[in-house]
Amino acid sequence: MILDETTLRKLKQLSLVASRIRAGAIKGERRSTRRGSSVEFADYRNYAPGDDLRRLDWNLFARLEKPFIKLLEEEEDLAVHILVDGSTSMGWGSEEMHKFRYALRVCAAISTIALSSGDNLTVALLSDGKIRGQYGPVRGQQHLIPMFKFIEAQTSNGKTALGAGINEYQRSNHRPGMVFLISDLLSREDWPATLRQLLSQGHECILIHLLAPDEIDPPLSGDLRLVDSETGQGQEVSLDAGLRQLYRNQLQTWRDEIQKSCYKKGVQYLFTSTAHPWDQLVTLNFRQAGIVR
Repeated sequence: MILDETTLRKLKQLSLVASRIRAGAIKGERRSTRRGSSVEFADYRNYAPGDDLRRLDWNLFARLEKPFIKLLEEEEDLAVHILVDGSTSMGWGSEEMHKFRYALRVCAAISTIALSSGDNLTVALLSDGKIRGQYGPVRGQQHLIPMFKFIEAQTSNGKTALGAGINEYQRSNHRPGMVFLISDLLSREDWPATLRQLLSQGHECILIHLLAPDEIDPPLSGDLRLVDSETGQGQEVSLDAGLRQLYRNQLQTWRDEIQKSCYKKGVQYLFTSTAHPWDQLVTLNFRQAGIVR
C-alpha cells in the first residue's frame, strides 16, 4: 500500500485548516467560522461507515445498542481538491527521489486527512492540458482503499500544460474549497493566471513546488546534449563550474519569483525536494504553515 499503517494512524489524527470555510453541500465534521455559528448540540443521525468514531455518542450506544453521530449547529464539510501534475517531467528520479512517486504519496496523505475528517475530496491527475484521471468527489473513510488504488495506478506521461488542465478542472463546476496543486512547475504556460482564476472563484490555494536534488544541483560536467523529456528537443552545452553556478543562481531567482507572486496573490507556497521526507512535509511543514492541525 502507498502508505504504511504507522503513517496512516498519524495522518488520521490531523485535520485540514481552511481560513475561509465554504458552505458545504451536506453536514460534515468541520465547524463553520461564520458569525453566529454555534457549537451547541443540534441533533443525531445514524452512523455511516467512514464516520469519525470520536463523534459517536457512546452513552446512547450503550442504552440503545445502536450507533448515532452527534451533530453540532452550523457544521459544514470542506471541499478539498488535489491536482497532481502527471506530465513526463514529473517522472524524473529513482526510488525515493522519484518526483511523481513523491507527489502521489503527498496526495495520498492529504487525501487520508480529508477523508478521515469527513471532508469532500476530489483528486485529479493533469497532463496534456486535460484531466487524465479523477477520483471523487467522495466523502468518508470507506473510500480510503479505493482512493489508494486509484493513486497507485497513475503514471506520468504527456506534456505539462498546467494552465489548460486547471481550466478544464474548473469547468467541472467544483464548489469552492482548498485546492492543492503539486507540480514541478516546468511549464511554459501562464499558470499563475489560472491560480488567480481559482482564487477569484473562492478557492484557497496551496502550491507545492517539487524538484529532485539533481534538478537543484545537477551532478554533470563536460560537453553534453540535454534533451527535453516532454518535447524531445535537444540543446548542446559545455557544463563547467561557472555555468553550474549560473544555473543555481537562475533556479533560485525563479523560485523566489514564484514565491513572491504567490504571496501577492494570497497563495500558500511550499517548496520541497524529494530528498526531504514526504511524511515530514505533511506532518511537520504543513503544521508549521498552518495547513493542518
